[in-house]
Amino acid sequence: MNTHTTGTREQWLAARLDLLQAEKELTRRSDELALRRQALPWVRIDKEYRFETDAGNVSLADLFQGRSQLLVYHFMFGADYKAGCPSCSAIADGFNPIAVHLAHHDVTLAAVSSAPFAKLADYKRRMGWTFPWASSAGGDFNGDFNISFTDRQQREGGIEYNYRREAPAKSQDGNAVQEWELRGEEGPVAQLAAMTGTDVATYTRDRPGISTFTLADGVVHHTYSAYARGLDGLWNMYQWLDRAPLGRNEQGIWWRRHDEYAQA
Repeated sequence: MNTHTTGTREQWLAARLDLLQAEKELTRRSDELALRRQALPWVRIDKEYRFETDAGNVSLADLFQGRSQLLVYHFMFGADYKAGCPSCSAIADGFNPIAVHLAHHDVTLAAVSSAPFAKLADYKRRMGWTFPWASSAGGDFNGDFNISFTDRQQREGGIEYNYRREAPAKSQDGNAVQEWELRGEEGPVAQLAAMTGTDVATYTRDRPGISTFTLADGVVHHTYSAYARGLDGLWNMYQWLDRAPLGRNEQGIWWRRHDEYAQA
């Protein structure tokens, strides 16, 4: 039964015009924040990071593919995962259509994960994706950008994610359980972990994020990173749901990998 407020066209228009002013304020504020992101000081990267890709073993500078800007999505796919994180997969479903436009605007969009490249390549074929996806396995890249951690860091409280230090993981039945939730207070992490074929501790040793870089005269600089709810705008489906009559209307994890809905 519908319990939502109803009204006349005139009442709707008055409310809509009031909302429009708030939306315009949000747009202006978003524009201001974009300028502040671009004004952040750049940090030179002298460390020699290496990645496995379709083109073989390459450097961070090679990931730019001849362009001056690089957007890296830190895709949650740990070495022990059986499949990529379903949340990251939902975000990555939007990469293919925009990557070609970004490439023609001097920007390369790529994903980086800590799993071996063979695992990433298999999953990429399954999902039908074509955007660049590199493995940082065996290197320091994921750790240095605070999106991959060790079990020791979990146990001892050595995890710094989203610019804050987390408390040590609690122990449950002898297994470390990290008190971390993917989207603020929402979402049973155990369900997401099971969807990757892991337990909570293993699943949360990798985290989602985005890092951006610039390349000029052979020198790479780190320009920006964001994590957790800072990635909300990258979920294309949520931008649409926020404009749908019932909004996000969520009760737990409702999404699946795009090839799993028929099985649900």
